[in-house]
Amino acid sequence: MYLRTLHRFFAVLFITLGTCMSAQALNSAKTLAPVAPIHPTSDHVQLDKTIANLLSYYHYRQAQLNDEQSSAILDAYVNALDPNRSFLLANDIKSFEKYRSRLDDYLQDGNLEPAYEIFNVYLRRLAERTTRLQTQLNRDINFNVNETLELDRKDQPWAKSKTELDDYWRKRLKNELLQLMLAGKELDAAKDTLRTRYEGRLRRTAQYNSEDVFQVYMNAVAASFDPHTSYFSPRASENFNIQMSLSLEGIGTVLRMEEEQISVVELVPGGPAALSGQLLPEDKIIGVGQGDEAAIVDVVGWRLDDVVELIRGPRGTVVRLEVLPAGSTASSKTVRLVRDKINLEKQAASSEIKTIQRDGQSLQIGIIVIPTFYSDFAAAQRGDRDYRSTTRDVRRLLTELQRQRVDGIVIDLRQNGGGSLQEA
Repeated sequence: MYLRTLHRFFAVLFITLGTCMSAQALNSAKTLAPVAPIHPTSDHVQLDKTIANLLSYYHYRQAQLNDEQSSAILDAYVNALDPNRSFLLANDIKSFEKYRSRLDDYLQDGNLEPAYEIFNVYLRRLAERTTRLQTQLNRDINFNVNETLELDRKDQPWAKSKTELDDYWRKRLKNELLQLMLAGKELDAAKDTLRTRYEGRLRRTAQYNSEDVFQVYMNAVAASFDPHTSYFSPRASENFNIQMSLSLEGIGTVLRMEEEQISVVELVPGGPAALSGQLLPEDKIIGVGQGDEAAIVDVVGWRLDDVVELIRGPRGTVVRLEVLPAGSTASSKTVRLVRDKINLEKQAASSEIKTIQRDGQSLQIGIIVIPTFYSDFAAAQRGDRDYRSTTRDVRRLLTELQRQRVDGIVIDLRQNGGGSLQEA
């Protein structure tokens, strides 16, 4: 667990594109089982009390948990779950009001039940709405009525009834169909696209777990102290450290979830996957095995982050992947790879020289692009004199540009989302 105050925190999960939650696969709205309530684990209860104490006594603001803070936590939590006010009802919000001045006490006592109760209400509304949308796709859609849809509801009152939300979602469904049709799809094909989209949402709804709930809630708690304070779960912390060090140990793939399967998006140049020649973009990974002897585990329908965790591992160890080659109707094949250190050079500082004309003169301008503020924390703590950091890389780039006698230097931070406060 990490609590860090960062200047505009920026974290990228390298091996994934997007965030996907998962558990059991759900094929359609008709087979959807009721969403099972999620409950806190004993570890989360203990961690809750620890975080409350850390924030109260060690945060730079020296703010104490009180009723005012409790109110801010409740608002931040509800807004994090349903920022566009598209799922929860006014009655739901009213039922949460009993916790408005109590969350501070519950946090210090390790009582997470209110937070999980609120999340479970949201989850139920999300599943209900998605199932209803699938049903609406089977009906005729009238495109001949002039209607107005207000997409941004974040400043609107919470809907007083399901009927009110039904009308909003009816218009939103029509709008999504129109967008797909304007992009060239026929109506039936557009409906199929939305069915697939909603089925994916239902699968993800069924796949949330206790860690997911805890992370959303703890981030609401942390944000009530300061907007730049975030809670890192163990997995989020690992991904942040990977981003900061610009390296990881694995096979060097960028993956995404496509319906039930994991698809390869990109191979990192120089990584084991790219060097093997056995794995290509658009291949589907359907199984993962550890070492040369362990059985290959079927990962179809798994959470993307769980599959990523299976594939990552220490340098020099073996991982076996069961792969369906892209565009092939042949049977799957097994790909054996030895994990290695992967350098993520795309996020490193880089430089170039551009020539511009000014007052009849040609000027050489050096441009240093810094995508993020990074630092290999682990290497620095070990005392490694050559550890990677933004400061060290920029110093090297400046020296190189000076050798080339540039007339000026521009630092480009336009796409920089933040990172290590010390490096910034």
